[in-house]
Amino acid sequence: MRRPSRIRSFVIRGRITPAQKEALERHWAGFGIDYSPQPLNLDQIFRRVAPKILDVGSGMGDCTAALAGRHRENDYLAVEVHRPGVGSLIRHALRMRLSNVRIICHDVMDVLRDQLPERSLDEIYVFFPDPWPKKRHHKRRLVNARFLDLLVPCMKDNARLFLATDIAELAHDMLSACDSHAGLVNLAGGGNFAPRPAWRPATKFEQRGERGNQPAWDLCFARTGDMSG
Repeated sequence: MRRPSRIRSFVIRGRITPAQKEALERHWAGFGIDYSPQPLNLDQIFRRVAPKILDVGSGMGDCTAALAGRHRENDYLAVEVHRPGVGSLIRHALRMRLSNVRIICHDVMDVLRDQLPERSLDEIYVFFPDPWPKKRHHKRRLVNARFLDLLVPCMKDNARLFLATDIAELAHDMLSACDSHAGLVNLAGGGNFAPRPAWRPATKFEQRGERGNQPAWDLCFARTGDMSG
């Protein structure tokens, strides 16, 4: 009997530009990590011991590159399924001469389950995930109990999970999912949103929302047991 297909939080869309395609083809070996159901040694991949940050759904790479450029003491692992975005991030990394960025072009659910070791991450960013606004599509939303069940074991005891969206209904949905997870504690207090982190770059998508009077909602969680700010 055929097993039902897994509900995914994404749909592959968008055309890749010649420049993005060239960056992928010429420089994937330097920045890319192929998906394989084997745990990664992140210190070996980045060739040093440093804080490891997972950027889930890095989009066109603007935010990842900006943070990696400002904080070269950190290592950034971006996971993005859209090849145009991956190519764009590689171009940013080349232009900025970033050695602290690596990219996996694959479903983050598989990456969390198969590739990221337990207690390997210091921070996780989930910024402006696809809102899937239609009610019949809510099951496709990324941040849910299943996602968190895979993510939390990968977090170090002092790890932080930062989330943001400019869709109010999705913001409350993510807040409820994270507040309900036994492995996480809301650093703003249960049921509360967090102040916007001063360090979080505003993406082009977010700036368009602000011009349309659609401000962002931020959340900040830590692995249970860490109650400090």
